[in-house]
Formats: sequence, structure tokens, C-alpha cells
Amino acid sequence: MTLAVTPDTVPEPLHVHLHQSAIRQTLALARRSLLGRLRQPAVLAPSFVFPLFFAALSASSYSRVKNAPGFPKVDSFLQFGLAAAIMQGAFFGATSAAADLAVDIEQGFWERLMASPVRRTSIVIGRLMSSFVIGALQSAVFIGILAVFGVRIRSGPIGVLVIVLSASLVSLAMSTLMSTFAIKTGSPEVVQGMFPLVFVMMFLSSTFMARELMNGWFRRVVDINPISYLAEGIRGFVIERPLTGWRFFEALAIPAIGCVLALGLCLRALRRRLAQM
Repeated sequence: MTLAVTPDTVPEPLHVHLHQSAIRQTLALARRSLLGRLRQPAVLAPSFVFPLFFAALSASSYSRVKNAPGFPKVDSFLQFGLAAAIMQGAFFGATSAAADLAVDIEQGFWERLMASPVRRTSIVIGRLMSSFVIGALQSAVFIGILAVFGVRIRSGPIGVLVIVLSASLVSLAMSTLMSTFAIKTGSPEVVQGMFPLVFVMMFLSSTFMARELMNGWFRRVVDINPISYLAEGIRGFVIERPLTGWRFFEALAIPAIGCVLALGLCLRALRRRLAQM
């Protein structure tokens, strides 16, 4: 007597089951983190409000700068400042997400997760995925609001998609880097204290002003600051019509490389914290 075994009755290999379980855990934790942030509008609002306020203030103060020799050809300074608003939103949001992780560690929720049958990397990556989604949401909101005031994306629909993806990658990279400090210290205050340093780095870049108008030591600092290339990559798709390979590299490859490097640091910090538990 023989027994016919249908494909439905063949058990999945153990490694396939574990892989699928890790994905489900990561998505569940990402959903928890995303919903938790969306349910705290008071925490999330600054990453939307302040960049728009700063963009409006800059456009009012520097409206005539767009006519200066060497300044990029733009319809308005507000068009030039869209990239700055997106970068600010990404950095604000990343700091908020990492601070939430530090709060989980400080209040003991992290230890409860560690005691559960959840993959350790899923705990971190799930939270980072929420930063990716928030980054996309922020950039879409900024593009939509500034479009009402006449800001148009010269590179068209492809440019809009690249800008949203680039903003998501920037948010993910910065959130991963900030999460490294959150895991190392477990202190929301330390994470929040890192933001002024990040903001100074933004001012020492071409995020808020064209590189062509800078000189001296400031220009040399701007030239080596990686934030300059992130901002110029996004800005290129806003104010330029031809889509060059270098702009794609600046907007997508550089933040993607930053994500990989920051994730390595974050997982290293995670392993060290687990070794101390």
C-alpha cells in the first residue's frame, strides 16, 4: 500500500519557515512603530511644520538671491528651498524615531521584546522601516503643499518618484545612525542632544544656499560635507529638466550607501548591547 503525498502536505523546510517568520515579525513591528508615531501628532508635527516654516521664511528673506550671478536658474527661491525642507523633515523625523527607540529601552519595553521569541534584528529593522515610510510621506506632503504656491518639479513624474525615494533613503540612513546612539545609551536625551550637531552640519552644507555663492573655508567644508550632495541630488530633480546619471547617483546611491554603513554600525551596537544583557 502506498501513500500519495500532495504538495500541500509536504512540510516546508525549517529555514524557509524561519525566514517567513522573521519577515512577519519585522512587518508587525514596523506597523506598530508607524501607528505609534502617527498616533502622536504632537511628536510628529515638528518634522512637518518647521521645515515648511523655514522654507517660507527663507523664500521671503532671500527672494532676490535667485538673480545673483552663478545662482541656479529657478522660478523662485521657494523652488530652490524644497530640497532643504525635505532634508530637514527627514532629519527631524529620524531623530524622533530614534528617541522613541531609546524610550522603549529606558522604560523596559525593549527587555520584554528581547524575552519574546522575536528575532533581534527584526526589532530594530521594523522600527527603521517606519522611518522609511514617514520619509516618503513627508516628502509627498512638502511637494504637494509647495506646489500650491507655484513650485513645480521640472524633471516631471519620474523626478517626483526619485525625490520621494531619495527622501525615504535619507530618512532611513539618518534614523539608523541615530538608532545606533539610542541602542548604545538607551537615553532619549542623548539622542535629542545629537540633533543640534546634525543641524549644524546642515548649515555647513549647500542645503540652504547654492554652493556657487560660497568661498573660503566655508566652501571647502561644504565641498567635503556629504549632506551637500544629498541636498543637491534632490534639488537637481526639482530645478533641472535633463536627468543626468550624476543626479541619480547623488539622490539614490549616496543615501543608499549611507543606509548600509549606518546599518552596520547599528547592528554592531545591537550585538554589544545583547552581550551585556
